[in-house]
Amino acid sequence: MQGQPYHVLVIDDDPNVRDILSDLLKRERCVVHTAESGLSGIAAARAELPDLILLDVMMPDLDGFSVCRMLRDDPLTAEVPIIMITALDDRLSRLEGVKAGADEFLSKPVELSELRLRVRTMQRINRYRRLIEERERAAAQERLLTEQARQAAQAVAEAYDQTLIGWSRALDLRDKETEGHSQRVAQLTLAVAQALNIPPEEQNNMWRGAMLHDIGKIGVPDSILHKPGPLTEEEWEIMRCHTTYAYELLSPIAYLRPAIDIPYCHHEKWDGTGYPRGLRGEQIPLAARIFALVDVWDALINDRPYRKAWSREQAYQYICEQKGKHFDPNLVDLFLSIAALDLAKAAERQVAGEDEAQ
Repeated sequence: MQGQPYHVLVIDDDPNVRDILSDLLKRERCVVHTAESGLSGIAAARAELPDLILLDVMMPDLDGFSVCRMLRDDPLTAEVPIIMITALDDRLSRLEGVKAGADEFLSKPVELSELRLRVRTMQRINRYRRLIEERERAAAQERLLTEQARQAAQAVAEAYDQTLIGWSRALDLRDKETEGHSQRVAQLTLAVAQALNIPPEEQNNMWRGAMLHDIGKIGVPDSILHKPGPLTEEEWEIMRCHTTYAYELLSPIAYLRPAIDIPYCHHEKWDGTGYPRGLRGEQIPLAARIFALVDVWDALINDRPYRKAWSREQAYQYICEQKGKHFDPNLVDLFLSIAALDLAKAAERQVAGEDEAQ
C-alpha cells in the first residue's frame, strides 16, 4: 500500500488465528498490532488508534459485541472501521453486530482471499475518508484565515474611520460657525442613500466623503474662510479651489479614493454652472448630487459668518426653486420628504386643496 502506513489491530484470543491474520496483513504491507482479549484490545485500540480493527466475537473476558460497543462509545475510537470475525452465522448475531457498530463481517474459518478483499476495500475507504478530512481541515483553515483577515480589515477600517472623524472635528473646530456640520450632513446623506437602496459599501464611501467634504478648506486662508461679509471675486476664486485641494489630498490615499466624489464634486450643479469642472446632469456622480442637497440644506438652516440661519420654510422653498437648476430634479422630493417631512406633507396638502378648489 502506498502513502501512509496502514495500521491494523487484530483482537482474538486464539494465537493461531492471530498469527495467520498477521501474516496475511503483512503481505498487504499493513502494520499489524495484536491483542489476546477484549480488554487488552480496547487498551491497544486507544493507544495505537489503528486504521482498521479485526475483532473476534467469541472471547472469554468480553465478547466482541461488548468490545465493539465500548469502542464506538469512546470518541478516540468511535470512527475506526471494525470487521467482526465470527463463527456465528445466524442472522440475529449479525444484527447484534450491526447494533454494536460493526462495519463488516467475516465468518470463520476465514477465507484469505475474502479477507484480502475486505482489507483492501477498507484501505480504499480509509483513503477517501482521510482525503475528505484533509479537505475539511483545509476548508476550515481557509475559513479561519478568511475570518481573521476580515476582522483585521474591519479593525483597520474602523481605525481609519475614527481618524476621519477626528479630521472632520478638527475642520469644524477651525470654524465655530460650522461646528457639527460634518456629522450632521454625513448622517443625512446616509438617510437619503438608504432610501435609494444604495449598496452598503457605497454608503460607507458616501459617509466618508461627507465627513471629509470640506477637507480642501485647509488650503483656504482664515481671512477668507471667516470673512463676515461677502467675498470678492478674487476671494471666491481661492475659495473654489478647495474642491481641487480635496482631490489632491485624497486621491493618493487608496482607502479614500472611492469616497472622493463628494469632496471633489459637491459644488457641481445640475445645470452645469457649478465648479470645479462644470459638470452637467448625470455627469455629476450620484453621491455628489445627493450631497449637494444635504450640504445646502444644512448651510441654510444654520448660522454662517456672513448671514444668520434661514427658517426651515425658507430653506424648503429655496430647494424647491432650485430643482433642475442647482439640484437633480429626481432627488429633490425624496430629499425633502426625509429632511423636512412636516413641510413636505404641508406642501402636499396645499397642492391637494388647490386641486380640489379647481
